[in-house]
Amino acid sequence: MRLTTTLALCLLLHLPLATADDDTDADAMVQTVVAAAGGEAKLFRLFRITEQLNVSSDPEKKPNKRTSVLEPPDHWWLGKKDRVQADKEPATFLVWAWTLGALVEPASKIERIPDIVESEKPALGLRISETINPPMDLYFDQETSQLLRIDWRSDIHRFSNWREHDGMSYPATCIGYKKTSGKPWYFTEIIELERLESLPDGLQR
Repeated sequence: MRLTTTLALCLLLHLPLATADDDTDADAMVQTVVAAAGGEAKLFRLFRITEQLNVSSDPEKKPNKRTSVLEPPDHWWLGKKDRVQADKEPATFLVWAWTLGALVEPASKIERIPDIVESEKPALGLRISETINPPMDLYFDQETSQLLRIDWRSDIHRFSNWREHDGMSYPATCIGYKKTSGKPWYFTEIIELERLESLPDGLQR
């Protein structure tokens, strides 16, 4: 009965019905972008980064240097402080997304969304929900399958400057923009990245 009602509403409102083909398309795209980055076995699960971070609208402002140990989406240590456990830091979900871990998480719901043009490139879109709230939209270069952009909450995050570490490609540079104004509000560049096999001494989950 529910299916019949849904079908009737979609026909009345001229809305597209979700189909098995839509799910297959999303699954195939996930496999493509993960393979292009290096494969699921190479995804960064526990790692350390040193970045230059400038939280301002001025790209010329001298950035601060900080080092983090990350195990997204549950942990992000600055020094010995776990930002997720202490502050419920939402940016850990952005890290989980750009490392592509959220895409291969079985509990994530992945959907295809309309494609866009980003940085003058056709970009294919995926939406992640269930594990990330509100849902997060990711856009990938149609030609290279590299991540170009994430739209989430009130921000647009644009990625570039691709590098490789231990068989995994990643975007070293990200600039965040406010959706309402279109103006940048942070600039970050990863200058060092190291995959970790175990949690460093002094840190606790």
